[in-house]
Amino acid sequence: MAQDESLVLAGRSFRSRLVVGTGRYRDFPTMQAALVASGAEMVTVAVRRLDLAAKGEASLLHWIPQGMQLLPNTAGCFTADDAVRTCRLARELQIGGERPLVKLEVLSDPKTLLPDGEETLAAARILVKEGFDVLPYTSDDPVLARKLEDAGCAAVMPLGAPIGSGLGLRNPYALQMILEHAKVPVIVDAGVGTASDAAICMELGVSGLLINTAIACATDPVAMATAMKLATEAGRLAFRAGRIPRKLYGNASSPLGGVIGGEPARS
Repeated sequence: MAQDESLVLAGRSFRSRLVVGTGRYRDFPTMQAALVASGAEMVTVAVRRLDLAAKGEASLLHWIPQGMQLLPNTAGCFTADDAVRTCRLARELQIGGERPLVKLEVLSDPKTLLPDGEETLAAARILVKEGFDVLPYTSDDPVLARKLEDAGCAAVMPLGAPIGSGLGLRNPYALQMILEHAKVPVIVDAGVGTASDAAICMELGVSGLLINTAIACATDPVAMATAMKLATEAGRLAFRAGRIPRKLYGNASSPLGGVIGGEPARS
């Protein structure tokens, strides 16, 4: 099998197809160890929750492994205006570089944490015009995914299930419709609860996964980060290998004809 291509986002190449987050860890050393174990090359940082006054070991940024691409995140925003201001702040602070990849997240309400499609699309159009490379968190609506792509987003990031729910992929059929039409990378963001969820998503052909809560809130975050790394790789390899079709009845892996005491082999 030919070597797998890298994940490419707005011209940037990543060997790992797993993106991880920095929220909800019990402490910074655990977070750092989990980020290393994940093998990820990109990590989200919630700009609105970043303590800019913190220095040294008190700062979250101090604990992010060297070489990881920072992905500023508009987590906690509920309007397009707030999300746009947050991305502008990230650029001003040089979080992720002069032209950062940004994870656009505009939520509809604090209970469900579902994305607000209308506000997300409005923010995406503004940010793309301002030169940002936008990775929008969105619902699993194929129409909205297409509109975000048409707006110039560098990828689309449909949820597998609500943020932090751990329910796994709830609607594989909607995801397959998004995959069928998308011309940009499709990254499942939110809902993955354990390694089998990650593998299932990757087996469908998504370009990558963004996982935070399932790692950070696991009993052993470092072990779970390792599991997610391996599951992402295994799911991708299985997708490229091509699974056998599902059948109602069995199909013997060894022919019965010609065996001793069985039917004679037929020519």
